[in-house]
Amino acid sequence: MFDDTYKTIAAPSEGLYKEKGSKFLAFAYPVRTQEEVKAHLDRLRKEYFDARHHCYAYILGPRKDAFRANDDGEPSGTGGRPIHGQLLSADLTDTLIVVVRYFGGILLGASGLANAYKAAARDAIDHATIVEKTIDCRYRLSFKYEAMNDVMRILKDFDLKPLNQQFDLDCTLEVSVRQSLSVRLYDAVRDLRTVAIEVL
Repeated sequence: MFDDTYKTIAAPSEGLYKEKGSKFLAFAYPVRTQEEVKAHLDRLRKEYFDARHHCYAYILGPRKDAFRANDDGEPSGTGGRPIHGQLLSADLTDTLIVVVRYFGGILLGASGLANAYKAAARDAIDHATIVEKTIDCRYRLSFKYEAMNDVMRILKDFDLKPLNQQFDLDCTLEVSVRQSLSVRLYDAVRDLRTVAIEVL
């Protein structure tokens, strides 16, 4: 059976790492779109305008198919990649981590930098509440009022709540079901013959 769950963070969280006078402030956010990513970055750049670097990484989508790591002027691979690595090791998606660096006057070297960004990102993840969500499919059911009991029995069997329901002589309702159960639900509804089902 394929996996239809993914992990993300429930709410924003923060982390901190200090090394030789440099401060690395980490901010983790639950995000769904690149527009949300940009909004958080713009806000942090304004708020911490005096910081030397704003390195970040994000992963989006239940299948983790959209991601980016940005070093923001740090030596290549020392900022964004270690942050991205922490998202991967925590198995998170729909998550952005930005690490804001204040330079302390002493150079850390490439490995020291990478370690600092990694540690700051890890601290933000450690302070976050990680939640597991399901990948869901949404369907619309259309039926005559006489079929209402049959439809409600199926919803009860699958432990589903109706969404956007409209009950008249012709009834419609929408349901959201986790992906691993979607084929079974579809077949159960099709077996009724008096109910039309469409994927939304």
